[in-house]
Amino acid sequence: MKKWLTAVLILFVAGFLAACGGNEEKDASSKGEESKDIKIGATAGPYSDMLSKAIIPGLEEKGYKVKVVEFSDYIQPNKALDNGDIQANLFQHTIYLENFAKENKMELTGLIAVPTAPMGIYSNEFKSIEEIKDGATITIPNDPTNASRAFNTLQDEGLIVLDEKVDPLTFSEKDIVENKKNLVFQPIEAGQLPRSVESADLAAVPGNFALAAGMDLLSALALENMDDSYRNVVAVKTENKDEQLAKDIKAVVESDAFEKVIDEEFKGFGKPEWMK
Repeated sequence: MKKWLTAVLILFVAGFLAACGGNEEKDASSKGEESKDIKIGATAGPYSDMLSKAIIPGLEEKGYKVKVVEFSDYIQPNKALDNGDIQANLFQHTIYLENFAKENKMELTGLIAVPTAPMGIYSNEFKSIEEIKDGATITIPNDPTNASRAFNTLQDEGLIVLDEKVDPLTFSEKDIVENKKNLVFQPIEAGQLPRSVESADLAAVPGNFALAAGMDLLSALALENMDDSYRNVVAVKTENKDEQLAKDIKAVVESDAFEKVIDEEFKGFGKPEWMK
């Protein structure tokens, strides 16, 4: 009988404690407290590394337990963010984010821009912009957004002149009013641009593809003077942009510790205006 009473007492106490724990969770939820266990998405490569080396340590100091979720495409990270599987992501620039959100009827917001690998003009044929010969071939991205970046970079280097009446974010080959070196443009898929350095005189390679191919950003003949619209951002759901997690992410990115890691580990990455 004593053993039976003891067993009943143990079950009663266990049930009471479980109920208390449940009530505590409900109380925390009712007070609007956010969970410190979070997931942040990124595409594999430099921005996953940026999370691990420069952002997560700062969040962990603030008490968060962070898991990085890596993606292999540019679609799933936003879908995962929209449906709540992750709480933030880092892989896309503002123009892509805004277009994707509009086309897919999602409410997503860029919190803060981070240093981003710029497009570079690479060559195995020439060692400087000044050496480029008349009639040289240059491979450029075949998508409008990255092609515009290539033309802006070539104009900054004095190789072409673009129609000043056209929006700099939408430049295309037809907007060239002066081609000083008579460059021959060969549009190809962006992922093939690193390999094209072997066959073309020049190649305009976006930074993420250059890094994925093991190219050194600092070996480029010229690096893009990137508009902030093309810099990658940490994105969250719009409804969460004023939550404590969003504030803490911004605080970490704005910290001296973050910039120190960028300077040491991400050489050649262009910094956004707010860091300058």
